[in-house]
Amino acid sequence: MPYSEMLIKPMREDLTRIGVKETRSPEAVDEAILGTPGTVLVVVNSVCGCAAGKARPGVALALQHQTRPHGAITVFAGADIEATERARSYFKPFPPSSPSIALLREGRLLFILERRQIEGRTAEEIAHELTSAFEKYCASEAHTTAG
Repeated sequence: MPYSEMLIKPMREDLTRIGVKETRSPEAVDEAILGTPGTVLVVVNSVCGCAAGKARPGVALALQHQTRPHGAITVFAGADIEATERARSYFKPFPPSSPSIALLREGRLLFILERRQIEGRTAEEIAHELTSAFEKYCASEAHTTAG
């Protein structure tokens, strides 16, 4: 049974208010991942404490970086069941993990942070890990911003 929307609405908004697009169906996930030219950040959101205190704030900090992906999407584990399964299908061979943060290009996994790599770190450390990945995989796409 999915989580109550009333419960998770503020957790969804932690990402959507910074411009991360919600993808709530498998079709929306595929469209975003396969239809975005360049890299796409995919965040599997969760109700757990490490998502609230580490993953979501880390993503928010990382997306302020000068170099970043062309797109950023999120699915909510425990709520967007089919969309989450579809997003995770792109993360193979890595097992399901909530939260998790991945970087893909044309459906190909370039980088992933699993829960085990998130829960023992601070938001700042996660942001640093993500911005390093952005610089490695997104810089050549000329999707940088001044400022």
